[in-house]
Amino acid sequence: MSIKAVNLQKSYRLLNHGPTVMVSAKHGNVINAMSVAWACALDFAPPKLTVVIDKGAFTRHLIENSGYFAVQVPTAKQASLVLDMGLSRHQNALKMQKVPVFYQEGFDVPLIEGCAAWLVCKLISEPHNQQIYDLFIGEVIGAWADDQVFKDGHWLFDEATDDMKTLHYIAGGQFYKIGEGLKLQHHPYVANE
Repeated sequence: MSIKAVNLQKSYRLLNHGPTVMVSAKHGNVINAMSVAWACALDFAPPKLTVVIDKGAFTRHLIENSGYFAVQVPTAKQASLVLDMGLSRHQNALKMQKVPVFYQEGFDVPLIEGCAAWLVCKLISEPHNQQIYDLFIGEVIGAWADDQVFKDGHWLFDEATDDMKTLHYIAGGQFYKIGEGLKLQHHPYVANE
């Protein structure tokens, strides 16, 4: 595994395929994370994303107090962890699950080891959206990916091993791994990427 920086203008591609994610945050010396099924790329320049985080989630309070959070794209080998972190509302979920974290230089936000990609975000405070809809907007200020599965701005799922494919949560403990690619010939209305 080799973690490589992702061009921020291409960071939306880390979420564009709709994966289940884990969100982590830190305030003071307290860190935590949780699983989130509703995450979406929002804008290109500057890059932004949205996540829906319930008021009862301890991680939400860390985000609101620190103004920063990270979105991780977990892999199939982390499915049990993702499910456990989704069921936990405990403030020590990372410690309870013994989840290893790391930090990228210049960013004081914990990142979960073993994921396919990571995005560090600065919270764009929208109190009405946060309170009424539990919707958080983040400006992506750092992005990285494991070059086994994401390289030169593109996912490599067709070459990736099954355990490195991303997860898509349905309900009741049911996940799907990202499937086989289907590439069409160039279409005049689709920009070259």
